Amino acid sequence: MSQGSLQLFHSLALGFAISGLLVSVYRALADKPASFRLLQGGGVAAVLAVPFLAFAAPVIIVRNTIRGRRIENRRFEFVFLATFIALVWSLMSGRVLTMVLRGLGF
Repeated sequence: MSQGSLQLFHSLALGFAISGLLVSVYRALADKPASFRLLQGGGVAAVLAVPFLAFAAPVIIVRNTIRGRRIENRRFEFVFLATFIALVWSLMSGRVLTMVLRGLGF
């Protein structure tokens, strides 16, 4: 495995791990699951929800996709596309976190 492939895998894992951590902490503090409905609150709450959702979205997307497959019996193509979107989103958020950590000297 090349160095670039390892860095991408690390970024993917980091992005998904941080996403899971954020969603778990939100659920522990708010006693309800995180969702994209946080944006509907309006005002300051909606503005503060944007950076949170930018990093928590991959786990929310996967959770909603699994629930949709079980409850609504969604087609495989939709599940595959949603999972692919969540993985790419996780990869990009992991890359951002990696660059921030490197900028801070870690």
